[in-house]
Amino acid sequence: MGTVYTIGFTRKPAATFFGLLKRAGVRTVIDTRVNNISQLAGFSKREDLRYFLEAICNIDYVESKDLAPEKNILKRYQQKELTWEAYAAEYTNGLARKNAERLVDPAIVDQGCLLCSEHFPHHCHRRLAAEYLQAHWGKTFEIRHLVDLE
Repeated sequence: MGTVYTIGFTRKPAATFFGLLKRAGVRTVIDTRVNNISQLAGFSKREDLRYFLEAICNIDYVESKDLAPEKNILKRYQQKELTWEAYAAEYTNGLARKNAERLVDPAIVDQGCLLCSEHFPHHCHRRLAAEYLQAHWGKTFEIRHLVDLE
């Protein structure tokens, strides 16, 4: 397995978002968001994103609720009831409880890109998901985060 990418859609105009994916050679975008149909998602609403990825970049779209955070944990974090460290631990424990490494097809993740909303990966579940899969699949891939600073 080669590289797994991650990207967030916020703070990126569509040209930057799709350009980053295209330049990286991403084959599949794996949507790990809890809510991917919100009007606030703009060009990244599930059905719009599926269309744009195919039409603009010839990239497949897959929705993976198995890698999405549990709604109650995310809500508690957003309401500042959980620190980042506590959220990260609860999210990772949730992945372990459901054996996410068995629910996600490694072939889709290879040259795939985990998608969520956060601009930077530092405090984002997409980074945690990539690291979790890397640890459970034997570190067979590199993780690269696509941000508009590259």
